[in-house]
Amino acid sequence: MGALGPLLLADGRLPVGAYTYSAGLEPAVAAGLTRDRIPALLRARLHTTAVTEAAAAVLALRAAGREPVDFGPVQTALEARTPAAPLRAASTTLGRGVHRLARRLAPDHPAVLALADVRPRPLRPVALGALGAALGVAEEDLAYTVVYDELQTITSAALKLLPGDPLDSVAWILAAEPDAAHAVRTALAVRTPDTLPARTAPLTEQGALDHERSERRLFLA
Repeated sequence: MGALGPLLLADGRLPVGAYTYSAGLEPAVAAGLTRDRIPALLRARLHTTAVTEAAAAVLALRAAGREPVDFGPVQTALEARTPAAPLRAASTTLGRGVHRLARRLAPDHPAVLALADVRPRPLRPVALGALGAALGVAEEDLAYTVVYDELQTITSAALKLLPGDPLDSVAWILAAEPDAAHAVRTALAVRTPDTLPARTAPLTEQGALDHERSERRLFLA
């Protein structure tokens, strides 16, 4: 599964609920973001949220390689770096879907079993790290998976929120490659939960709070 793991984790068709998430695009559109600004949003996310989440997933993967497996420190660090309650709730919901998939694929793996001990529930990057360990995914591959999932989430949501040529989505992702590679390098350089980057995006956090109060929405956040 080592070679297939990154492809599996990055496949948006998996039944883990990712289709319910826009990675901040829907609140941004409600605030006035136009289609021509989506590439700028992608770059901004790659230098903030994506770095934090990719690093957290890698830290969880490393924790899965130690005995006993303890995801508590990385879970706590990531919670502290996700100050907006709606975003923590969305990550928990998505993490539950990943945990469910992990239990189906590798129910007896120590990392998967340890997810059940995370309270209140594992955030999505932590669950992805555990699943990555169960599938034998390398650190760099896992980081790229998280980063590209961020890009795919936003560009897929754009087809619903700001319809246009689907080929634009491919072009946006390809153009973001230098920023994606930088995000991966930064994530891999993080060694401990205490040094997990606190790269939250204030507008994204505020957008999530506004979005939670909205009565008309397609996505969790």
